[in-house]
Amino acid sequence: MAGLHGSSSSRPLISTSSSHPHQQRFTSRLLFLLTLLPLTLAAFAFVLQWRGGGVGVGDGFLIADPVARWSHYHHHLPGMDIDSSLLPATTTVRSSSSSSTSSGGCADILGRSNSLSFSYFKDWKFDYGADLKPKICITASTSAGLEQTIPWIFYHKVIGVSNFFLFVEGKAASPAVSKVFESIPGVKVIYRTRELEEQQAKSRIWNETWLSSFFYKPCNYELFVKQSLNMEMAIVMARDAGMDWIIHLDTDELIHPAGAREYSLRQLLSDVPSNVDMESCIERDDIKEPFSEVSMFKKNYDHLPKDVYFGNYREAARNNPNYFLTYGNGKAAARVQDHLRPNGAHRWHNYMKNPICNQNIEIDCGSNILGEKKKEITELRAVVTNKNMDYPSGEIKMDDAAVLHYTYTKFSDLTSRRDRCGCKPTKEDVRRCFMLEFDRAAFIIASTATEDEMLNWYREHVVWADKTLKKKLMMKGILTRIYAPMIINQGLRESGIYASVIASANTMLSKDKILSSVESRNNTRESKSVNSSRKIGGFGQSQATARRVLEFIDDANYTLAIPPESPPGPDDLNIDT
Repeated sequence: MAGLHGSSSSRPLISTSSSHPHQQRFTSRLLFLLTLLPLTLAAFAFVLQWRGGGVGVGDGFLIADPVARWSHYHHHLPGMDIDSSLLPATTTVRSSSSSSTSSGGCADILGRSNSLSFSYFKDWKFDYGADLKPKICITASTSAGLEQTIPWIFYHKVIGVSNFFLFVEGKAASPAVSKVFESIPGVKVIYRTRELEEQQAKSRIWNETWLSSFFYKPCNYELFVKQSLNMEMAIVMARDAGMDWIIHLDTDELIHPAGAREYSLRQLLSDVPSNVDMESCIERDDIKEPFSEVSMFKKNYDHLPKDVYFGNYREAARNNPNYFLTYGNGKAAARVQDHLRPNGAHRWHNYMKNPICNQNIEIDCGSNILGEKKKEITELRAVVTNKNMDYPSGEIKMDDAAVLHYTYTKFSDLTSRRDRCGCKPTKEDVRRCFMLEFDRAAFIIASTATEDEMLNWYREHVVWADKTLKKKLMMKGILTRIYAPMIINQGLRESGIYASVIASANTMLSKDKILSSVESRNNTRESKSVNSSRKIGGFGQSQATARRVLEFIDDANYTLAIPPESPPGPDDLNIDT
């Protein structure tokens, strides 16, 4: 018994001692697996990224990023229709970008930098589908080159504009520039040919009085008439293209759809119908790319309390003729509909309807001071015509949206504006050429001063270098910072969109099309061009009656064209608006 008990009591000891090394082995294996698992996952992720999941820049190759591979799926982002044939051409874009530096001179500004930021724009075509509503178009009359117009187009595509009607002349009409415009989806280029001028000479506008005070005058007045005639043609093009809204802008103006979800102009105009103006305030005299370098803007009169505006007027004007360097009455968006017409380059009107003043809604009824209501930023004005809406016909101001006017942002703007006008640099002659005081002063200084004198004048009147004054006016709310356009344009440039558009235009357009367009323009230059605003009288009676018009309002009731106007000055302080 004793032996039996002894043997039985020894077994548990043997079992315990044998299980101890087994437990140690299990623990060590578990620790090994826990250590190996994250290392394996890290290595697997690295392999996936190296094989095409990320962006790698090496000796002459660029691996596509995940955004490029979205094109293999059906879940496209709005406006993102990617052609797979573009992917292998990535290196070609890079090399063509460098080659365009020597030929076009735009690569320094529009080309891709070495930093890889904001890659989500990569290979976007910005070709909006027909299902996106409302459909918005912009019309512009321009002679600017690629370095200004390409960023302007793509910025507005990002915020929801689908179509552009560009009336080009000068540098913008040259083959190297216009073929790039024509290659961009949604952009229609209209050249200023003799046929176009003859067609505009038959416009009913010449038989009406609302624009007649601008006829037969040079420089800015001539441009104002030309813009109005182009806007009239753009209305027809917009209606034929199925557009819902039309906006007239210059290529130094950007729409800032503040107050809308997702920074979307389409959302802004679909929520509430849509005038605007903020003026850029440059802080250096060496600006090369205003849309990506300028972030400080001066608020308009309508968006400041009266005591703040007039109490700081002198400091904000900085010894210039007016509070803004140029105009302060903004631009407007209008619904595309029957009987719509331009009312000068800044407004729209309707032949069949007159604007109505309403105490609950701010509507421009022809006054110089547009309303009393205080705004936080600025307003975007929309021409409304009671189409499925609870608003009266007229113009409604938006609370937050704005047109950002990048005026005189580059020192070269002084000479470029001077070269477009043949007036004499005298106070008497510039009054018949320019509508605004600052334009007159700038033309005189650019025509009579030396390069150093021009630069000193530019620094004194345009560049905001006084940090103390900037801080004071910032605190007062007169100056403000707006970064969204800068970020969008920098992102577009860094992603290579601008360079790829220029490069693809060289391959997408056929040689025959280029040669035929060059031949057509050469033939146009050989023929004597008809000046639509000066020589229209030579046609005799206008043939505007050939246009079908169902009904007219008496010409005496037409709203006169609204010219560019400066904001009110101290002399207007006691005006009862």
